[in-house]
Amino acid sequence: MRTQVAIIGAGPAGLLLSHLLERRGIDAVVLESRDRAHCERRQRAGMLEQGTVDVLRAAGAGERLDREGLTHHGLELRFGGAGHRIALSELTGGRTVTIYAQTEIVKDLIALSPEGRIRFEAEVLEVDPASPRVTYRENGVLRTLDCDLVAGCDGFHGVSRAAVPRAKVFERDYPFAWLGVLADVPPSTEELVYCHHDRGFALHSLRSPEVSRLYLQVSPDEELAAWPDERIWSELRTRFATRDGWTLKDGPIREKAITPMRSFVTEPMRHDNLFLAGDAAHIVPPTGAKGLNLAVSDVTALASAIAARYEEGSSALLDGYSSARLRRVWRAEHFSYWMTTLLHTDHSADAFARRLQLSHLEYVVSSKAAATTLAENYVGFAHDGP
Repeated sequence: MRTQVAIIGAGPAGLLLSHLLERRGIDAVVLESRDRAHCERRQRAGMLEQGTVDVLRAAGAGERLDREGLTHHGLELRFGGAGHRIALSELTGGRTVTIYAQTEIVKDLIALSPEGRIRFEAEVLEVDPASPRVTYRENGVLRTLDCDLVAGCDGFHGVSRAAVPRAKVFERDYPFAWLGVLADVPPSTEELVYCHHDRGFALHSLRSPEVSRLYLQVSPDEELAAWPDERIWSELRTRFATRDGWTLKDGPIREKAITPMRSFVTEPMRHDNLFLAGDAAHIVPPTGAKGLNLAVSDVTALASAIAARYEEGSSALLDGYSSARLRRVWRAEHFSYWMTTLLHTDHSADAFARRLQLSHLEYVVSSKAAATTLAENYVGFAHDGP
């Protein structure tokens, strides 16, 4: 079998790339090791930058997003028992963020895909960037997919990253993790609340008018069994408590999981005819909500570069893909690191470090310049559209 672009991975990055290419008349096949049901139920990020929303709308995947997404013009930083609003739109010339779950984006993009473009339960075993060729197993049979280009959108544990020889790896592990819960209870807030507390960070996010997404900072070696529902709600109430008596609604917890936090970048993001995108090339701690948005930005730029090759006969954008993307990646890595260290509690830190952290928080909420820096990084920068 042959195609112009072989895409490994049917997450939002791979699916969006295939759709962007199809709209330019470029043939692509998506190979995904899991079945469709698994792809459509994976719980991941849910905060979309303005640029990500713009790309999805321009790609024709914005109908349900516009109908069901929750648009936010600000967020709250909460510490010392008081909340402080960061006016995102006011500080960034009207830019917003939108709450819309990654699972819903995946469903939308799969529904837009023509029959045969996505091959589910097709496990990629090897990538040959030089040929280029992808070897995969489908229904117990070994097959090959010949192509002009390969897009590795298969995440940190996929085969694509390993196919880049002599790559430089930059990484950092953090001394905390997130216990995330999805609860069938209306949100207790209209905008996201990022909370710093002596006991640890907490985040109140949303999924819909009826479903809340909440997170607690815990130790990376914490056992999920140690956190029954009532302990979770009790700890959330403690950390979110304010002097004005703000109330946290609770209810049935549908899902819970513990996720370690780390930063990771591999350089370069290209080898021969193989191009990495999303988690295959970089991971950020979730505090800055950059993971999904970086992946969308990657494939938007990659789609433009691939289109230039076929439409104009120019490889300039493909040749510059890695260096251009890494500049954006490192900006997002720094912001995510900054938000993580600003808001989380390092229980091993001394009193001096704790006071420095509190001083930094007070500066961010009292200085328009500091708040603007947070806001413009949080809402994101324009993506390189196809």
